[in-house]
Amino acid sequence: MSPSIDPQILGEAADWMVQLQSGSATDDDRRAIAQWQGRSAQHALAWQRAQAILEDFDSVPAAIAGDTLKRIGRNKSLGRRQALGLLLLAGPASWLAYRQKPWQPWTADQRTAVGEQRNVTLPDGTHLLINTASSLNIAFTDQVRRIDLLQGEVMVTTAKDPAPTHRPFIVQTRHGTARALGTHFSVRVDEQSSRVAVLEGAVEMVPQHAGGGRVLKAGEQSAFGSDAMAAVQPLDISATTWENGMLLAQHMRLADLLDELGRYRHGMLRCHASVAGLTVSGAFPLRDTDASLRLLQDTLPVKVSSLTGYWVTLEPR
Repeated sequence: MSPSIDPQILGEAADWMVQLQSGSATDDDRRAIAQWQGRSAQHALAWQRAQAILEDFDSVPAAIAGDTLKRIGRNKSLGRRQALGLLLLAGPASWLAYRQKPWQPWTADQRTAVGEQRNVTLPDGTHLLINTASSLNIAFTDQVRRIDLLQGEVMVTTAKDPAPTHRPFIVQTRHGTARALGTHFSVRVDEQSSRVAVLEGAVEMVPQHAGGGRVLKAGEQSAFGSDAMAAVQPLDISATTWENGMLLAQHMRLADLLDELGRYRHGMLRCHASVAGLTVSGAFPLRDTDASLRLLQDTLPVKVSSLTGYWVTLEPR
């Protein structure tokens, strides 16, 4: 776990980072930054975290990195200092998914922003619903129909292949493949595993480094890493209700519910340790997460506390 750093110090680090990268930094600025780093161990650690983020940007092709930073600077709802500050608050762990090829999500064929969902119809008639903060590439050849899911989640409803020679439909992730056997299913990729939920038909999961695969039938779900598969479980309908813009909680820990809601909004969404274990049941809108937070405040002994719109905590009431 990354060491805790005072948000005020992280904000100052973001200010200094923006100034240093602005192109107008003076020698006096650089000396002031050096003095600021020496004020405490937390100041030094905050600057190390800032440098780690810059190093990650350095590994992105220059044109892409420059365009990304320009978009941040133009975004009126999320200023450059705020965006960089949020990266510092999230810490290096938030960049793990990009370590291998960090620029891939930014150059993907299809990308969704945080909170966005997008419908896409492929050339064969297959329908995709791409969930929040997701990216994927589309690769159709004479031999295969393939989706490379780089990050996030996608719901797939396959169509009959019009090609004269049958082409399998495959969702590829960093952990392996999910091959559709005429079906309606979802795939979600995280750092450690890829999760598959089957609503109709069947899907074959094949880990990248395992000797064989496993077929999931309608009403089943499971997960796989690069070299192993989890046990098959009955489909948890709450894993698929995002398709209709809702998060269905059934005796879910508050901390886990906030982790899910946090995927659909900018910034940090957390809860105090004393209320993290509260159990929650209900339906929560994903397209208006502020309304979901108000619902939690109205039905649980918690209150919503925010430093800014990008740093929200649920605390004991």
